[in-house]
Amino acid sequence: MPRRSLKMAPSFPRTRESSVVRESRWVPASAGTTKLVATSLVAALLTGCLVGPDYKRPELSVPQSLGAMPADARQTADTEWWKQFDDPVLDRLIAEALANNKDLRIAAANVEQAAGLLEQTRSPLFPQIDYTANGGRYRYSQQSTGVAVGANPSNAYNVLAGASWELDLWGRIRRLSESAQAQLLASEEARRGVVLTLVAQVATSYVQLRALDEQLVVAQRTLETYKESLRIVQDKFQFGQVSKMNVAQVQSQVETAQAQIPQLRNQIKQTENALAILLGRNPGTIPRGKSVLALTLPAVPAGVPSQLLERRPDLAQAEQQLIAANAQIGAAKAQYFPTISLTGALGSASTALGDLFSGPAAAWNYAGSIVGPIFTAGAISGQVAQAEAGQRAALAAYERAVQNAFADVDLALANRVDIAEQLAAQKRLVAALREYSELARLLWDGGYAPYSTVLQAEQELFPAELNLAATQGQMFASLVAIYRALGGGWVDLATQSAPAPQPGGGWFAPELPSAKNAANQP
Repeated sequence: MPRRSLKMAPSFPRTRESSVVRESRWVPASAGTTKLVATSLVAALLTGCLVGPDYKRPELSVPQSLGAMPADARQTADTEWWKQFDDPVLDRLIAEALANNKDLRIAAANVEQAAGLLEQTRSPLFPQIDYTANGGRYRYSQQSTGVAVGANPSNAYNVLAGASWELDLWGRIRRLSESAQAQLLASEEARRGVVLTLVAQVATSYVQLRALDEQLVVAQRTLETYKESLRIVQDKFQFGQVSKMNVAQVQSQVETAQAQIPQLRNQIKQTENALAILLGRNPGTIPRGKSVLALTLPAVPAGVPSQLLERRPDLAQAEQQLIAANAQIGAAKAQYFPTISLTGALGSASTALGDLFSGPAAAWNYAGSIVGPIFTAGAISGQVAQAEAGQRAALAAYERAVQNAFADVDLALANRVDIAEQLAAQKRLVAALREYSELARLLWDGGYAPYSTVLQAEQELFPAELNLAATQGQMFASLVAIYRALGGGWVDLATQSAPAPQPGGGWFAPELPSAKNAANQP
């Protein structure tokens, strides 16, 4: 049998009476001293030992911070950043999503389910009390031996109240309860993760929708400009001032802009439907607020200390799952040791229903049992190996989650810088192409340049304006991605508006973890 590592429970403080008993073992003990020793012995037996390893947070090699000036990051990450967009419509959409999203309701129910499992798992720590009541009429064979003398057939009635209690000396039930408690906290972190994802998705979908709206405005405005150009060119063609080729060139411009509009409308409808599902409503039109060009850019965290990422729900969830897996090792190893149970019953038994509750009908019993394994053919060792492998898998998953968290933040910060540079360059490009298009049209109107010059300028300006609107939306989305990667106190603020799991109605129902307390678990 493999060596076992036990963690003894804290011993009781030594009392003066117990010291006297140990030093004067040959002196008859008084009744008070005997009672104290017996009480201490029972308490020690009930406290018992805890088999298996205690959880210790693994040492991980992580960067101290990403970026500069980390002192400002925590305060920035603890705000309702979406309100910094200064768009009341977006604020209302996020509030509606937090109140009605179906994934949040599922997550809340999962927390309630985990709480019920914890209540069930730790129930054997307390005595189990039940009752039985039986009544019947029996006839015994007169040919069989050992038949009691008496009436045959006869009646039999009994009413018994029973109690049983497994003494958790080795901590099996406590380890299972520890695992269930960690799973409860993990389910709460999963709920916080749904809140984080939901708020980020609503904000991202909204700015993408407004960017598509702006692209549609650009396409419709460009289409009207091209139609006006086509009218002018057709008039000049009637007077022989331009060739048929010029008319065909302008017509191609019109059709290019026209073809772009249905594509944008389809993308808008897809985005609206996806956003409606996030809001918990049927697909339909989404209200609009400010245009993507009028939205305010939220503050950007100046730096990200590594401690800040500990508040990410996915990291807290992964650690709680590691704690649960670690506790399963102790629960499995405890099966190597004997199980000690106490049982008892008290009630009445009688052959006559009228005498069932009379004095002579009283019946009782009590017993103790010890059951332990001798040969299990690997049943226990297999469970231990399974639990240890599960702990190693949970540890690797936790380490991977930490690495992914830093990668997410690093990528989000770098992406924001790159998109900011791209947006600035795109604005300069659009400004230059607009000036190019105006000058080309003036030269063409004055007869100093062919229409191909105007055509080239407008062909470059149209996609540049579309890209500017898209890049503007990407800029806001990159800021949302930073807050999503950071997690932080804003998740707790948003969780307060989400459907909360309801505690069980039983006397022994566990207290449900709040979002703030769950996030601060070790």
